[in-house]
Amino acid sequence: MHVDLNLLTALDALIEERSVSAAAARLHLTQPAMSRTLGRIRDATGDPILVRTGRTMALTPRALALRQEVHAIVQRAHVVLAPEGELDLATLDRTFTIRFHDALTTALGTRLLLAVQEQAPQVKLRLLPEPTGDTDDLRHGRVDLEIGSAEPALPEIRGELIGQDHLIVAVRRDHPLARGRLTAKRYAQALHVIVSRRGRLRDPIDDALEAVGLRRRVVASAPTSAAAIHFASESDLVVALPARVCGPTLRALGLGALPLPLDVPELRIVQLWHQRYESDKAHAWLRGHTREIILQAISRGET
Repeated sequence: MHVDLNLLTALDALIEERSVSAAAARLHLTQPAMSRTLGRIRDATGDPILVRTGRTMALTPRALALRQEVHAIVQRAHVVLAPEGELDLATLDRTFTIRFHDALTTALGTRLLLAVQEQAPQVKLRLLPEPTGDTDDLRHGRVDLEIGSAEPALPEIRGELIGQDHLIVAVRRDHPLARGRLTAKRYAQALHVIVSRRGRLRDPIDDALEAVGLRRRVVASAPTSAAAIHFASESDLVVALPARVCGPTLRALGLGALPLPLDVPELRIVQLWHQRYESDKAHAWLRGHTREIILQAISRGET
């Protein structure tokens, strides 16, 4: 059954005005046009809606029963179709799901939570780890914002490069590599742990080593940077980590950070979102906060 939603607006005006001519003036229609519309409403509802009582018109019981519901629907439609108003952070009640690289969650999570709560106390954040494989979570709305190093994989995904980082070698303070200059050969001879949410035992560092005729021994992969840092703090294992992202954690745990003696590409920090949020003011506010916190941290050399 086809429903002409324009009839709701006309029905609302007729019920409120209780006059065909007054309803026509309210909707900027001619009286004959409004009379024809009333006829269509009567056909659709099976009810006269307005009946003449002497010199005036009166609402039928059905019209009286529909009055509040019809008015509420029309008002709601106006809200839905009207331009979005100013963002009121004090009353914004929304839950955002953000997917972070685990190192970024540790380094920036607290600042983001505090900044959001200060401006929008009713907003809640769901911070999720990176998945073990590719997903369509951004496309399907299960994730609102993703922060990592990946570039947009789909045309409807928007991306913004926020900053860059470089790798360092994390070791415990009394590790043999901490004494003397760290060369590519000495680095390759150490025992290594790799951070990989997919359990990979190889990364671009292996390509850089092979380019200079060296190979390293990777004995394990760790699912998170935090786990790899813990392994390095209690053994002779070494791990390559983002300098600015993981620097504060390394210092807090008393680990050393050595320059990586290899030429490897810098790491990119990118935030991704679906195009459906491009003009969403609340989402844009969240993206702006995330961008600002990361840029501030990078400029201070903390992440």
